Amino acid sequence: MFQKLDRVLQKFGELSEILTDPNIYSDTNRYKELTKEYASVKEVAEEYKSYLEVLKEIEDNKSLLNDSDPDMKEMARDEIESLQTKKEELISSLKHLLLPKDPNDNRNVILEIRAGTGGDESAIFTGDLFRMYSYFAQNRGWKIDVMSASDSDMGGYKEIILNIKGEGAYSFFKYEAGVHRVQRVPQTESQGRIHTSACTVAVMPEAEEVDIDIEEKDLRIDVFRSSGPGGQSVNTTDSAVRVTYIPTNTVVICQDEKSQLKNKLKALKVLRSRLYEVKLKEQNDKIAADRKLQIGSGDRSERIRTYNFPQGRMTDHRIGLTLYKLESIMQGDIEDIIVALRTHYQALAMSQDS
Repeated sequence: MFQKLDRVLQKFGELSEILTDPNIYSDTNRYKELTKEYASVKEVAEEYKSYLEVLKEIEDNKSLLNDSDPDMKEMARDEIESLQTKKEELISSLKHLLLPKDPNDNRNVILEIRAGTGGDESAIFTGDLFRMYSYFAQNRGWKIDVMSASDSDMGGYKEIILNIKGEGAYSFFKYEAGVHRVQRVPQTESQGRIHTSACTVAVMPEAEEVDIDIEEKDLRIDVFRSSGPGGQSVNTTDSAVRVTYIPTNTVVICQDEKSQLKNKLKALKVLRSRLYEVKLKEQNDKIAADRKLQIGSGDRSERIRTYNFPQGRMTDHRIGLTLYKLESIMQGDIEDIIVALRTHYQALAMSQDS
């Protein structure tokens, strides 16, 4: 680890010197590349500098242990103890900073929520999850765009697809993928019995055109009239768009916009992200096989969480986290859950790297 840190510190010094040269500004692309690289090593380099300074202070205080003044010796011992604690904290921080960064963490996110087992109650809970994630995103000042929604007759959604735009959105949502189970008395239950239903959540980093090259010949575009609950028409023109990616038979339907072009562009954005997700899964599976590490990207077939309304309890089964504040969680208060998941998977990665 320390050899790697020495190289980072050396690189930081070299970049700092290069960026003081006024001639570098004449080449815009080169300047952007260098500043990006500088930013990527700056935090590690500065933390490592702090670590080296602490080491020096420990050595300086050790020399005072031989002082003839008993008070000076006592002060040195106290200072060494404090510095040793700081040293261990810096080592832990450096290990974390050296973990490979997920290149998708700063991307926007495509979130797909689908009703699963449980019929109408599952669709209603899909709407509840949509609101939970929307509140969380709004509280962070992020923009939410509904890409597609299929309403349910009894309320909620059979499926809803969101595009959430904000810095680091994917890093917050990437552990939400999987099966979300709900236990409660449905609105339609006359005898007060608790039912168990489930929804699935898929989370994908928003893909750019440069990430996935889609050729026109591989697409089939169909247009039709938008429909609402029960199949009634909600538009008098053929503005809804169905895009089929022929090689994998991947289908995306968008009908929320009145403009056929806008629906097509939204559908292509979702399609591109779905294809990118497949590409990422293949890469992650290979990493997991090579490192024997369970990648915490959240398989959508895995039951990850239970929301028990009678007991006001939320349990995340992956890390054994239980919180008794379900009401506030459904209002978007999910940061504690996300932080706990992130900490768990970072610790897992650190143990694999050590």
